[in-house]
Amino acid sequence: MVRRLIGFLLGLVLLTAALGGWWVNHALTLTTEVVDLSIEPGTSPRAVAQAAVDAGVNTSALALYWWFRLSGQDRLIKAGSYEFEGELTPATLLARLVRGDAAMRAVTLVEGWTFKQVRAALRKAEQLTPDTYGLEPDLIMNNLDRPGLPAEGRFYPDTYTYAKGSSDLALLKRALRAMDAHLQVAWQARQSDTPLKTPEQLLTLASIVEKETGLARDRPMIASVFTNRLRLGMPLQTDPTVIYGMGQQFDGNLRKRDLLTDTPWNTYTRGGLPPTPIAMPGKAALLAAAQPAQSRALYFVARGDGSSEFSENLESHNRAVNKFQRGQ
Repeated sequence: MVRRLIGFLLGLVLLTAALGGWWVNHALTLTTEVVDLSIEPGTSPRAVAQAAVDAGVNTSALALYWWFRLSGQDRLIKAGSYEFEGELTPATLLARLVRGDAAMRAVTLVEGWTFKQVRAALRKAEQLTPDTYGLEPDLIMNNLDRPGLPAEGRFYPDTYTYAKGSSDLALLKRALRAMDAHLQVAWQARQSDTPLKTPEQLLTLASIVEKETGLARDRPMIASVFTNRLRLGMPLQTDPTVIYGMGQQFDGNLRKRDLLTDTPWNTYTRGGLPPTPIAMPGKAALLAAAQPAQSRALYFVARGDGSSEFSENLESHNRAVNKFQRGQ
């Protein structure tokens, strides 16, 4: 009798194990094409199982909960926003929850963009909470704990991933810290005889180099032209700063009268660097501003193929303008 009981119990255990093994690897059906599951910090394993079923995972919440428990990983489930689609089993579901394999999105901030363009990209970014919507740039910088710091140029151009429902302010903070780090590296690597006095001036010069560069290999020479001009006290006379200062008045065509109309960013009417960066410089532009090419060039003109022709004096520059711009 005892042997029969033991045999029965052993058989029951083996059957349960077999059925359990089949179940945890059994394909689950979803009630919608994509199931969105949001888990807040502190959610219990039982509540996670119920939330998964409520979201559209077609299974027993109780069975799912006990699978979490029996796996020994129930306390390792991570908070986050998850997406499930296609083939899914209890085992793969739990594995993703334990890995924290949350649904991620990405937004790219492009080198040379202005802060206005950055904000437009963030507004269009999928599933990114627009906490900065309607806020003026100075208030955004206050919320980023940088009161009084201009927003222009302070965010590093890169591709940033984020979880669904993340705040755009949190993403901006990451981009701000990334620019801090890259700017610090460039500043530490600056040439000893640079006329730049602060990291902020380096950032401003790098933003001009970024906007003026048509071909990547020309960056150090373009930086050299502006650095040489700063050393001599010559006006920078760079069109992108004028365009930036015009704001919405710029219609795509820069005229002589625009070059003569004074704004704080007009480097034809004012000496030195403009008061703020004019765009987001990338790593290469930052390093070019810190370590410009060694040259005596004071002028450059576009050749028409993306590259630039550099000259050390006005006479040579005028010949280059006639050749490449006027076809003479």
